[in-house]
Amino acid sequence: MPFTLEPSYDDNPRLQDLVVRLRSYLRDELIPYEREHGLTAETKLDRTTLEHVWKRSAELGFYGISLPPELGGQGLGFFELCALKEELTASGATLSHSVLGDMGGPLRVGAIVKYATEEQRERYLMPVVRGERACCFSLTEEDAGSDVRRMTTTTTPDGDGYVLNGKKVFSSAAPFADFAIVVARMAGEEETYSAFLVDLDTPGCTVLDGEVPMSGQQMEGDIVFDDCRIPAAGLLGEIGQGLRIGIGRITLNRLLHCPSLIGAARRAWDLSVAYAVNRVVFGQPLLAHQAIHHKIAEMATEIYAARSMVMATAAKADRGDNISVEANMCKLFTSEAAFHVADQAVQIHGKAGLTRGQEVEQIFRSLRMFRIVTGTTEVHKNAIAKALI
Repeated sequence: MPFTLEPSYDDNPRLQDLVVRLRSYLRDELIPYEREHGLTAETKLDRTTLEHVWKRSAELGFYGISLPPELGGQGLGFFELCALKEELTASGATLSHSVLGDMGGPLRVGAIVKYATEEQRERYLMPVVRGERACCFSLTEEDAGSDVRRMTTTTTPDGDGYVLNGKKVFSSAAPFADFAIVVARMAGEEETYSAFLVDLDTPGCTVLDGEVPMSGQQMEGDIVFDDCRIPAAGLLGEIGQGLRIGIGRITLNRLLHCPSLIGAARRAWDLSVAYAVNRVVFGQPLLAHQAIHHKIAEMATEIYAARSMVMATAAKADRGDNISVEANMCKLFTSEAAFHVADQAVQIHGKAGLTRGQEVEQIFRSLRMFRIVTGTTEVHKNAIAKALI
C-alpha cells in the first residue's frame, strides 16, 4: 500500500486493533471531553479531571497496558508501546499523557517494581496501577541535572527510620501525586545514594508549584524536605541502590520519549497541510506553491526517518538486546528532527504560527524543550561518541 504518515500496522493484528480502538477513544471521547471542559495544554490540571481519564483508560485496557499481566497490564512490548505513544500525541489530545499512565501513573511503577517489597507493592504500587493513587519521581535538583552526583538532598539514618533534608525540582506530576520516589545522598557519604517512597503529606514534606516551562504545561512541582522523617519501610531497594533505581530507567525513557515527539511532529504536519489547503495567497491555495511542497516533503521525510530508527530500536529492545547507544541516537535525532518539523510548521502558518492560542505555536514550544529535557543534545552526543570510540 502507498506510504502514509498514519500507520495501519496491517502485519500486526493485535497492534492494529489497539491503534484503531485508541484512535476511536481519543476522537470520540477524550477530545470532546477536553473541549467540553475547556482544557488546553496550559490548563492547570486538577485531580478530579485526571482521575476521570485514568479510570476510563483503565476500563478500556489502556492504562498501564505495558505492565506484565500479574500487575494488571497486557505485557505490551516496546515496539507496540511506541506505536500507541505516537498515536496519543498525534491526536492533539491535551490529556494524552494520562491515557497509558505516563504522567504519575503505572508506567512509572514498571521501572521500580522489582525493587519493591510486597508491602510496598500493595500500599504504593498497585493503587497506582488501579488509578487510585499517583506518584512522581524526584531526582533532579537546581544544581544537579545531567550531573546528578552533585545532589545535596541528604538522608540520615535515625533510630528506626530516616530523616530527609533538601529540595528536588522539576518533579513531573508532583502537583497531583500522592507519593514520591526520592533519591538522596546518604549523609556523610560521598558516593552512596538511596531511594525512598515518601508520602507527600508527611510532616516536613512540602510540595510547591514548580516553574512553568516554555510549553506552558503546569505539571511539575518542587518538593522541599525539612527534617522529613520516613519509616524504615520507606526504603526502596537497598542502601546504595539509589542511582541504579533513579538512572537505570533512563536509557528506556530516552527511547520511549521519542514516539511522543514523533506524534507531536505528525500533528504539526497535519495542521500545516490543512492550513496550506485553506489559506489563499496570491489568488491560489498556499499548498499550490512549490516552496510549501518542499517543506511538506521535508517534514514528512524527517518524521519517517525518526519513526524508522525508533521502531527498529524498540524491536531490538524487545529482543532483549542492549540499546544504550541506539537510545541516545534516537533521542538525539528525534528531538532535533521533530523540532525542525515544528519550526517548518510555524513558517508555513506565518503570523498565525506566532500567535499564542494556536496549536502549532504550542507544539513548537513543547518540542523545543525536548532538545534539553531527559538529556540535552550535547549529552547524547557525548554518550554516543564515548560508546563508539
